[in-house]
Amino acid sequence: MWVKFGLHPCWRVQKALNESGIEYELVKEGSAFKGSSRETTRERTGQEKFPWIEFEDGSVYREESADMAETIRAGRLDEKRPGPPA
Repeated sequence: MWVKFGLHPCWRVQKALNESGIEYELVKEGSAFKGSSRETTRERTGQEKFPWIEFEDGSVYREESADMAETIRAGRLDEKRPGPPA
């Protein structure tokens, strides 16, 4: 949250969400730099990388941040939900 420059993965996706007017809740989890656990991320995505998006139905979307930002800006975020579009 405190690192807000273009190359930081979390900020890249957060900025795309902001620019697209998409409402979201930011949930913080341990930082790899502080040696904190990323247990929730591992449980939900199968790996330790940020960022990831959890939809209202509990499904999860995770790609590299540049791809996520591109998807969001293109208005295709709903396509990443499993099942029929909302």
